[in-house]
Amino acid sequence: MDLQAVRTFVAVTEAGGFQKAAADLSVTQQAVSKRIAALEAALGVRLFTRAPRGAELTIDGRAFLPHARELLRAAERASASVRPGSRPLRVDVIASRTAQSGLMRAFHGAHPGIALDVMMLVSMDTAVAALRSGELDATFRAVTAPGHPLPDDIESARVLDEPLQLLTGPAHPLADAPSVTLADLVGHRIWMPGIAPGTEWGAYYADLVAEFALTIEATGPNFGSDVLLDTIADTPSLATFMGAHSRLLWPDTHDLRRIPLTDPTPVYPHSLLWHRDNPHPGLGELRTYLGAAGEYGAAGSWVPGWAVGGCRRRRGTSDDERCTG
Repeated sequence: MDLQAVRTFVAVTEAGGFQKAAADLSVTQQAVSKRIAALEAALGVRLFTRAPRGAELTIDGRAFLPHARELLRAAERASASVRPGSRPLRVDVIASRTAQSGLMRAFHGAHPGIALDVMMLVSMDTAVAALRSGELDATFRAVTAPGHPLPDDIESARVLDEPLQLLTGPAHPLADAPSVTLADLVGHRIWMPGIAPGTEWGAYYADLVAEFALTIEATGPNFGSDVLLDTIADTPSLATFMGAHSRLLWPDTHDLRRIPLTDPTPVYPHSLLWHRDNPHPGLGELRTYLGAAGEYGAAGSWVPGWAVGGCRRRRGTSDDERCTG
């Protein structure tokens, strides 16, 4: 159905005549007559009768009027749903308690007027496909993970290096250490059942193991963070890695220890990815915010060689302090 003709029908109804409707629509009266005639032909009924004081709705015209108005409202809603700035900014984070989620909460606090939809997609390929289709505006990923080259229309910017920490129970041999070097971890069992094959974090930990001769076990089903923390608290031979910005909660009786890692400090590189032609104004605000708030490239840190995305000088550091990855 021709929405222009439907809009003209409603205009004639509200104006009470063809001439006044033509003036309201800034078209000729002949154009109004042609649109109404085409609509009547499409519907197979007459919508108006001529009257001394203008045009009057027929019985069929009165029956059609509420539906015509709803058609126009539906068309406006459909248009508004994709109009830049009128729909929420859709951003993908890996999990709700991660550094990425923390960045988005801080962004929302700084820009409460920008509506957000936060999504959680596991696969990098799925996230990139969603960026290209327009289902997603931005995603946080490690770039560029082996086997996951970015298409030419996807851009990225490194926004945060998150230091890893060692998490142990109170009886672990390293529990009371103020810090632990990666060399100190050789021979210790690091348990991380959440490592998924084919993901960028799986590639990250594979490189970490190869570089520093560590032992990371991903055995057993992943029952979530609660079971992981319970096991670490009760098993002196196990420890795990967690991001310094991860927000996990556990009972006081667990007495878990978060221990900094040094020489070097392994950091997980978070980058923001987006489609080059995405016009959403909120995306520009997010990129500007993350560019000002994020820090990476600290001296003494380690990232895999494939983790790229540009190194920005940290505030208060010299120009030659760049990321090593």
